[in-house]
Amino acid sequence: MTQQIKKMSLIGLILMIFTSVFGFANSPSAYLLMGYSATPFYIFSALFFFIPFALMMAEMGSAYRKEEGGIYSWMNKSVGPRYAFIGTFMWFSSYVVWMVSTAAKIWVPFSTFLFGADRTQMWSFAGLSSTQVVGILAVLWMLMVPSVASKGINKIARITAVGGIAVMCLNLVLLLASIAILCLNGGHFAQEVNFAASPNPGYQSGLAMLSFVVFAIFAFGGIEAVGGLVDKTEKPEKNFARGIVFAAVVISVGYSLAIFLWGVSTNWQQVLSTGTTNLGNITYVLMNSLGTTLGQAMHLTPESAAVMGIWFARITGLSMFLAYTGAFFTLSYSPLKAIIQGTPKALWPAPMTRLNPHGMPATAMWMQCVLVSLFILLVSFGGDTASAFYNKLTLMANVSMTLPYLFLALAFPFFKARQGLDRPFVIFKSRFSTLLATAIVVLIVSFANIFTVIDPVIESQDWSSTLWMVGGPIFFSLLAMVIYEIYRCRTSRL
Repeated sequence: MTQQIKKMSLIGLILMIFTSVFGFANSPSAYLLMGYSATPFYIFSALFFFIPFALMMAEMGSAYRKEEGGIYSWMNKSVGPRYAFIGTFMWFSSYVVWMVSTAAKIWVPFSTFLFGADRTQMWSFAGLSSTQVVGILAVLWMLMVPSVASKGINKIARITAVGGIAVMCLNLVLLLASIAILCLNGGHFAQEVNFAASPNPGYQSGLAMLSFVVFAIFAFGGIEAVGGLVDKTEKPEKNFARGIVFAAVVISVGYSLAIFLWGVSTNWQQVLSTGTTNLGNITYVLMNSLGTTLGQAMHLTPESAAVMGIWFARITGLSMFLAYTGAFFTLSYSPLKAIIQGTPKALWPAPMTRLNPHGMPATAMWMQCVLVSLFILLVSFGGDTASAFYNKLTLMANVSMTLPYLFLALAFPFFKARQGLDRPFVIFKSRFSTLLATAIVVLIVSFANIFTVIDPVIESQDWSSTLWMVGGPIFFSLLAMVIYEIYRCRTSRL
């Protein structure tokens, strides 16, 4: 007698999509770079990228609801195995770049929790700079992750649950504290509401503002990661599409609301114009400002208000550390599982596909750990200042993580042209609407990445940042082609 596997409800699916896509740190980054003028970009990206793309994923997921391979199966059955492998490998590699970025960034919330503020830029040891110390700590973190994660999926699930609860609490704190400040201050905002102009002097040119679109797209990233959940969902032919559409609308509204709330407590010029604020610590700077402003609105003494701000930052540091930890354990395993167990086993050396007694691909996880550690050391010993280090890593992750959307979007017309599929959910009913939606998504993602890549060169002749942003995706796409050609040659001789 086979055991009945409990499937996920519609509410469970919506929560899973929400935790995969909605990142608390994305709205602070948007507020630092563009202030209130980030909101139109987020709305634009939601309307012309996220919602059409989510609907495409809903159609493909519903039609391929019995497939276990996630996005690899979708692209394989729509276009072909070579295209599917390169697209999936790029998707997997984007999470490798995410790990390079996050293994360093995870020490910022840890430092904030311990000291009440980001001290990573002051860390030094044995003649090493702060960037190099953080890089070594990031490598030590990478060595710890597979040691724990290879013990089984239950270990990962427990860590992820704690991180998810911590982030939900942070969103609640932002909402309630902002409402309290507005009520106590008679509806007064700390920042003048201006959706047209950015207060950041670095984001005044048209090119720089256009490059910000990639941040907005990155904030909506992750909807494709739930592709492997179709066969785990109750009544997937209805619920999967409904879950994606509902979550897409809630996330789109949620980001716009969060950006709007930061201006209740933080004046950009007074708080964020200092050189010490960067994309690595902005979340803690803003939460400190939220706590301090709440204390002032409650007519506490300046000292007490400052202490409240420090504790807001510390609680945020602990919450974000737990959230990053949960995400790290999930994303060090899930994409690796998809690329190894979703694709033909003959693509990989036998040890990589072998599972340990806990059912985990331990050898592959350690190989991934070594690869990520090498990238961390390359970037952290490159000689940049701490602020430029964090900003470069963030840009590098943004570009790499948005490229796989091109593969999925370009596969959509081929999917629509396939005959004999049971399609329980159809939004794009005509060939014209299919091609229009595909063209809009592809153009937005392409132009966002092009602007982001060329902006450092045009604005400040910064070829280093441009080469790092371009180098990661090129390296991984060439590696995918080599792996696939070796596999094709080997199987053709059999």
